[in-house]
Parts: sequence; structure tokens; C-alpha cells
Amino acid sequence: MHVQDTHWQAAAVSASASAESNGRSGSTARSAPLRVDAQRNLEHVLRAAREVFGELGYGAPMEDVARRARVGVGTVYRRFPSKDVLVRRIAEEETSRLTDQARTALGQEEEPWSALSRFLRTSVASGAGRLLPPQVLRVGVEESGVLDDAALPSEERVPQQRVATGIRLVDGGAGTEAELDDTGAAELLEVVGQLVDRARAAGELRGDVTVADVLLVIATAAPSLPDATQQAAASSRLLDILLEGLRSRPL
Repeated sequence: MHVQDTHWQAAAVSASASAESNGRSGSTARSAPLRVDAQRNLEHVLRAAREVFGELGYGAPMEDVARRARVGVGTVYRRFPSKDVLVRRIAEEETSRLTDQARTALGQEEEPWSALSRFLRTSVASGAGRLLPPQVLRVGVEESGVLDDAALPSEERVPQQRVATGIRLVDGGAGTEAELDDTGAAELLEVVGQLVDRARAAGELRGDVTVADVLLVIATAAPSLPDATQQAAASSRLLDILLEGLRSRPL
């Protein structure tokens, strides 16, 4: 009887251990999809935010982002506790993308005008201009308003306009105000400034064209149209016209 009891105890311990092991395994299996779902939701929210902000501007409400991502607005706020945080994330990602595109053009094109035009065409085609932080277009103006880019001599405009301190994203309608990463903005202005410097030194760029003008071209030549084919055609045509306006003309 004692031996039989021992066998029963051993079997019970084995069954208990097996159940505990299966429980842990089942728990892990159940929790893994949650992590995958959370990552998928984040990607959906970021993609939706780029689309919504690209179409409607940074003043678009979070509800529109949630609707486009097909998630509840609470899911958006769990990832981004305020709209400012989401706006800053998108703006900084787009600034980084533009900087990479500018570096690629600078490193792979020997001809100054080819480098500048390649950067503009790549940036416009990617749609980054629709998400360009608004205050980057005012890089020649400090918040105090003391620095006036138009009043500077032409040879001083490029260095001055690379000042990126205190750049903010401000939306007048929805009260959205978010700090933009100064380092990322400064890098963008610096690399684009090099493209501008080279093209101007080669005599291929008008002397009065600034870094802010180049970024404005990116923003202007990236319209948001419902038909992708029409949008691409309109962007290409508009960019051709704007590029002609940037080129210097022999006297």
C-alpha cells in the first residue's frame, strides 16, 4: 500500500508540474499576440497620423487619426498622452527623412544643381513636404522678431537662416503647440544649406534664394489630391515650374 501511495504521489506531482508548465506556456502564448497587436496598433496610428496630418494639417483632431487607424481614440491616447506628443513624433520623423534625402543628394550628385534638384524631387515625391514642420519655413526669423531674413545682405542669409533655436509647432486653430527637436531641425537646415551654398557658388542658383525658400518649394509642390496619379502629375509639373524660378539667369 505504501508503494502504491508513493506511485500516486509521484503521478500527482508530475501532473501538477505538467499543468504548471502548460499554464506558463499558455500564458506566454496568450500574451505574445497582445504585444504583436500593440505594435501593430502603433504602426496603424502613426501611418494614419501621417495621412490625416498630411491631408488636413497638424490641426486635425485625434479622433480623425483614430478613425483612420480603425482604433478607438483611447488607444491613440494610450500611446500618445497628448496631441502635442503625436505631432512632435510625426514632425521629427519627417524632418529626419528630409535630412537623409538631402544627405543622399549631397553625397551622390557631383553637379551642384543636380544635387539640389534631386533633393527637391525626392522630397516632393515622398510627400514629406505636406508634413514639414511649419516653423521650419520661418527659420530666418527668431521668436523675438528681431532677425529679418529679407533685410540681410545676400551673402549673410544662408548662415543666419540655419539658426534653429526655439523652433516650435504652433497650430492657431486647435491650440496645439509642440517643441520640435532642435538638433534634428538644425541638421536639416545645415545639410540643405550646403546644397544651397554649392548651387549658388556654381552660379546655378539665384543669389536671393534661401534655405527657407527651398523648404517652401517642398511644401508647396506636394499637394494632397484624392487621385494618386493626378497628385503625382500635379506635383511634377508644379516642381518643374518652381525649379525654373530658382535657377539663375545670365545677364
